[in-house]
Amino acid sequence: MSSIQTVRGAADTADLGVTLMHEHVFVLSSDVQQNYSAEWGSEDERVDDAVRQLTAAYDAGVRTIVDPTVVGLGRYIPRIAQIAQRIPLRLIVATGLYTYDDLPFYFHYRGPALDAMLGTQVPDPLVDMFVSDIRDGIGDTEVKAGMLKCAIDTQGLTPGVERVMRAVARAHHETGVPITVHTHPESGSGFEVKRVLCDEEGIDPRRIVLGHSGDTTDLDYLTALADAGFVLGMDRFGINLETTFEARADTLIEMVRRGYADRMVLSQDANCYIDWMAPSLRAAVLPQWHYTHLFDDVLPYVLDRGIEQKQIDTMLVEVPRAFFEAG
Repeated sequence: MSSIQTVRGAADTADLGVTLMHEHVFVLSSDVQQNYSAEWGSEDERVDDAVRQLTAAYDAGVRTIVDPTVVGLGRYIPRIAQIAQRIPLRLIVATGLYTYDDLPFYFHYRGPALDAMLGTQVPDPLVDMFVSDIRDGIGDTEVKAGMLKCAIDTQGLTPGVERVMRAVARAHHETGVPITVHTHPESGSGFEVKRVLCDEEGIDPRRIVLGHSGDTTDLDYLTALADAGFVLGMDRFGINLETTFEARADTLIEMVRRGYADRMVLSQDANCYIDWMAPSLRAAVLPQWHYTHLFDDVLPYVLDRGIEQKQIDTMLVEVPRAFFEAG
């Protein structure tokens, strides 16, 4: 029997059920939100709305959601814990740091940033922070992280991105907690993840979800990474800013047809509220970007085109459970 840490405590992985592996509750620019909160509005109303939306996901059949909101995306666990007590589904939260380039200024004169100045290797406080979130709980809460998170985008493997990635690797080796990585498929960043985390840091690719893999229709790229052992996050259904609904769904269908249902997980990368998107754009995008879009639109589309229910169950139930049990 294996267990996974959720916001309400440890849960048996056999009980996870339908699991969405990449959904946010809130994505916030913390300094801006705290100082200029006009758009945020009422805290109680935001919390109530999150409860409503997450309950709708439960009613659609979801039983577990992984929320990879970490430092850099406005993670605030007391609010998430409050929401978790009011909803029937499980929330799994993450530790890590989200950046495409530099680290926050706080880290500029800590850890490896001091190596050249001191002439020695200085331990990275990021590792201890991530491990503490996993073993002891996040901040003053008793909520423990069940996932590690880092990112690499069009900027590539900048010094800041590499530092976070290697800190995540070391925290993984200390704790066994699996990893999700924000990737940019058009830049081929999945191969950089393979080089750094797997080839150099020795992590089994089966313990890594390559997030946003569905942003590309390059089947050779996806096949190569699936064959290497990674779990592909087909997790942005509903976000059609750079591609189309049909392109995402047809790519999923073809990957299933090629035999990769057991290497993919599904999500929408939805949010109850995001503050980095202008209100007018939110109004245009969010109606298609919600926790039940997968069930309302995507699954009927792929079922009508030859995908079998057992293959959907594999991606939504069996692969997430196996991913958390692999350690």
